[in-house]
Amino acid sequence: MRTINRIILHCTATPRGRHVTVSDIDRWHKARGSSGIGYHYVIYLDGSIHEGRPLERIGAHCQGYNATSIGIAYVGGLESDGKTPADTRTDAQKTALRNLIGMLQERFPDVTIHGHREFAAKACPCFDVLGL
Repeated sequence: MRTINRIILHCTATPRGRHVTVSDIDRWHKARGSSGIGYHYVIYLDGSIHEGRPLERIGAHCQGYNATSIGIAYVGGLESDGKTPADTRTDAQKTALRNLIGMLQERFPDVTIHGHREFAAKACPCFDVLGL
């Protein structure tokens, strides 16, 4: 297993309430030249957690940090207009994210939690990760 020292949180940059699947994201990432979905986990609107890229594989979600991080994305991140960044997480997504992070912290006790915006000029994940 590779060394993991960060969990980096993302949003899918899709409008509030729009259902997006792992297959959709996989298709988008392939269209941009990736070998497939870059996130290790995706949290759907209903709070269900879906595996994207296996943890054993290096992610493709945060340039310069992929080799030693886990990428988690929640579906959403934009207001209904499709342009304005917003914390669109449902209560179910918030609970699922906390639970997933807790599980990963048990497995990788030294990980730190970050928002994508700490490493890129983006609003992503559109909420303050310190206030999980």
